[in-house]
Parts: sequence; structure tokens; C-alpha cells
Amino acid sequence: MEKTFYITTPIYYVNDVPHIGHAYTTLACDALARFKRLDGFNVHFLTGTDEHGQKVEKAAADAGISAQDFTDKVSQNFRDLAVAMNFSNDDFIRTTEPRHIVAAQEIWRRLLASGHIYLDKYAGWYSVRDEGFFTESELVDGKAPSGAPVEWVEEASYFFDLSKWQQPLLDFYAAHPDFILPETRRNEVISFVSGGLRDLSVSRTSFNWGIDVPDDADHIMYVWLDALTNYITAAGFPDITSDTYQTRWPADLHMVGKDILRFHAVYWPAFLMAADLPLPKRVFAHGWWTNEGEKISKSLGNVIDPYVLIETYGLDATRYFLLREVPFGNDGDFSSQAMINRINADLANDLGNLAQRVLSFVGKHCGAAVPTPGTLNATDHALLARAESLITRLRYHYDAQAFHRALEETWEVVGAANRYVDEQAPWSLRKTDPERMATVLYTLMEVLRHLALVTQPVMPQAMASLLDQLAVPASARAFTDIGAAGALAAGAALPQPVGIFPRYVAA
Repeated sequence: MEKTFYITTPIYYVNDVPHIGHAYTTLACDALARFKRLDGFNVHFLTGTDEHGQKVEKAAADAGISAQDFTDKVSQNFRDLAVAMNFSNDDFIRTTEPRHIVAAQEIWRRLLASGHIYLDKYAGWYSVRDEGFFTESELVDGKAPSGAPVEWVEEASYFFDLSKWQQPLLDFYAAHPDFILPETRRNEVISFVSGGLRDLSVSRTSFNWGIDVPDDADHIMYVWLDALTNYITAAGFPDITSDTYQTRWPADLHMVGKDILRFHAVYWPAFLMAADLPLPKRVFAHGWWTNEGEKISKSLGNVIDPYVLIETYGLDATRYFLLREVPFGNDGDFSSQAMINRINADLANDLGNLAQRVLSFVGKHCGAAVPTPGTLNATDHALLARAESLITRLRYHYDAQAFHRALEETWEVVGAANRYVDEQAPWSLRKTDPERMATVLYTLMEVLRHLALVTQPVMPQAMASLLDQLAVPASARAFTDIGAAGALAAGAALPQPVGIFPRYVAA
């Protein structure tokens, strides 16, 4: 049976300029999608843009253009970021697309037909920025918990009977302890739901930029019911008998920032339960970045631009730093010095120098060809076993979204390989025991091959360069090539080695 994996980013709100938070979420999904593809899965990796709502309507009006023209322009910024960051998404969804409008209206009809939507009047505090409704008790100094201003809203509205789903949700969380990760976020959601749920306003009449409520043109769908439905739109809904839907839904993972966890872990599963549709297998909420110890905000002028990071430090170095520096799921602090330290220590000194010294030595003293090994001793076998068994541990870490741990474990093997070089001293063996020298170098090249194979998801370009220098054909770079099956052929010609990770020197 084919192994499938469906992973999604949140769809990004087009009123934002792409920043480090967007890049971080999608990067985590990209690394996991790449890992699963290399491990033989049929992957569907979705990202996209959330394009309806009052904020967008207002921003378009301020810009003097139609809402559709505004979203066409701004949505492209997120496509451009995906190209710049070398993301491998299979689909890019926009909530203004016809396929999504069909899906969103169908889920509305399901909820209405099953008695879970009713017409009433909404009166309460509303934040345009958060697209969220708040009770008096939730306000902080007269503002939304996010700090966004709120306004009093009174209008006719359809409601979803969210209050009825408190116990079904709590039962589901108990039966599926890994549905919400990390654990701290799961506890927050359980605490919120245990405190009681209020029915949710799911339509608006005070603005027009949204999906029409079926059979009631005075109302448009609340942006979160519209937006969340994107995940099943891309899975082929409403055609639930299609192969596409059957193989993709339920999603294996929704990756989100912690600020939108409630929508994904409370509202979304409740909508799906009410529509009699399967729930996703996991929602993972990661933390936020600060910048040099300060909260990132436009007003402080310290927003981190991913394009500047790429230009300054390089693409794969940026990808590595973001996934290695902070335990995934926690908040983290970005500092330029921390990034430079990672580049120079982990990349240039540890892995880059290991590859350079081995391949340069082979180029000079082995006729620029893969050396022919003699009999491997216990030390050689031990190092090779560490490199070959790495994949088992990495599967565990990737499946737990512990990208930092996957990289830590990988660099432990890098460290072991560097110690092995120093201990075996092939430069001395060249004069005293050329056969042993060849065995040591072959062992090191095999370790480098394994390190490159398993690090492809995080640094695809740099690892492609390393595999090229090891003369590993493009057809032999999947995880099935780990171990003897993909072993380097003695005598294979090698290209001229080039450095993979230059040291970062401030201008």
C-alpha cells in the first residue's frame, strides 16, 4: 500500500508582508515534506493565502484598487517567498479560487442541514485585526488579548453551535493525546475548552469581501470558517469519493503558529465533527521569534526580513539556523551573532571542513577517484554504523517535529567523523600504510554520503553539491540508498572538490 503524507501550513493573510514567521512555519513543513519524500512517501505539501475579510477590504480601499486586484498582487508576495526559500510545496491555494468557494459553501450547507447553524443577532466586541470576537472578560485594558483595538458590533448573524462540542472535543483530545503538540499547547487548549464554549458567529453583514452564504446573499461567511476549509478544498472536497480526497484526507499535520492554535484545535475540529468529516491527525503550534531579545513589531522597526537573511548569510545557512537554533515549538531569539556562530562552527568548521579535508586529500593522493578499501576494522565499522543508523533516529525526531533534535543527532556523527580523521591520521598513513589510508578515506566518504543524504531536507542545495562531489548519481539519493545498497563504487571518478560552507566574515 502506498505511503501518503499530507502536510499544510496555515494560509497566510494577504494583509501581511512576508516575514520571518511566515518563512519559519513553511520551512518546517518543507523540511518534513522533503524528508517524507526521500523516505518513499507520496507527499502533498500545501501552502497558500487567506484573502477575505474586513482588513483586506479596507486595505484595498485605502490603496484605491479592487479587493481582487489587491489580493492578486499581495498573494504573489507569498509565492515569491516560497521560491526564494526553495520551498517544495505541491500546491498553493487561494481562498478566492473557485474550487475553494465551492468547498466552503458545501461545508456551510452540511452544517446547516445537520442543524448546527442558526440565525440570530450578534452583539459584542470585535477585532478587525484579529478577525475575532471577544467577551468583556477577555479584553485586556479595553483591547483584544493580542493588543488589537476592538469595536462594538451589533448585526444579524448566523451562529455555529460551538457550545455543544465542548465534551466531544475533550473526549477527542483524551482519545488522541498527540492531536495537539507540543504538550504545553495541548494543555492550554484543554484548559480553554474545559472553561466552556460559546456559540460562534459565522457570518457578517457589515462588509462584502468574502464568500456568500448559500441562499442568503445578505451574509458572507466568517473568515475563519472560510479559511480553515482550505485544507479540505486542496484535498478534493466536496468530492469525497475521489482518489484525491481518499488519499489526502485526513491531513497528517497542520503546522501553525501558536497565535492561531485555538482556531485550528477547537473551531476546526468542531466544524469537521459537525459536518461528519474526519479530523486531521495533528495540529502542531510552534513558537514566536524575538529579535535580539525584543518582541518583533512594525512599530519598533525590527521585523526580520527573510530576503535580507538569505542575501546576508546564504539560503541553506538560513534554513539550517532557523531549524537548529531553537527547540521547535518553543519561542526563540534571533541574533546575528548566534547565526554567525552557527555558520562558522557547525557549517564551515564541522561539516564543511570535514568534507573539504577528506575530498581534497582524496583528490591529491587517490587519483581523484573513490579509493579502494581494504578490510574494515572495528573502529571503521563503528563509525559507519553510527552514520547508517542515523536515519532510524531521525525518523523519530521528524515524526515528532523535533527538527532541532534531528540536526543535533546528525552533528554528533559529524563530530565523531572529525575525531576519527584526527585519530586515524590518513596523512601519516600515506607513508606508512597506503592500504589503511585508502580504507580510512573510503570510510569517511561513506560517512559523508550518509550525512548528505539525511541532511537534504534542511539544506537541499548544499547537500546536492556535496553528493555531486562524492559522485553520487541523482538517482541514488533517497533513503533507500542508505547502507550497502548505495555504497560508493571504488574507482569512480571524482570532480574537483569545492567548499560548501564558506566562513562568514562581517563586511
